[in-house]
Amino acid sequence: MLDLKSQLSQLKRPKLLVRAASLGQKDYRRKVHLNRVLGGNVPAKASAILIQLCDLENHQNSLRKTRDAAYSAARHVEILIALIAESQRFANHSG
Repeated sequence: MLDLKSQLSQLKRPKLLVRAASLGQKDYRRKVHLNRVLGGNVPAKASAILIQLCDLENHQNSLRKTRDAAYSAARHVEILIALIAESQRFANHSG
């Protein structure tokens, strides 16, 4: 399995999803959004948060690719917003 930094750097998603998530960054409020995205179960460690977000995002991406009826573009963007924000936060705090 790839380490966390490699997994994040190799993430490739459609430009429209990434653009929507980038635009949503300005409204990201960690306490509110992270709680909602992770279902109220926010780990203390930044790496654990990123792992959970990666898992959620990978699941949404699988649903998108298979055109599953359970796929929600809004949910996918919400997860991507948190993933981008938390990965930037992790990078800034880990050197």
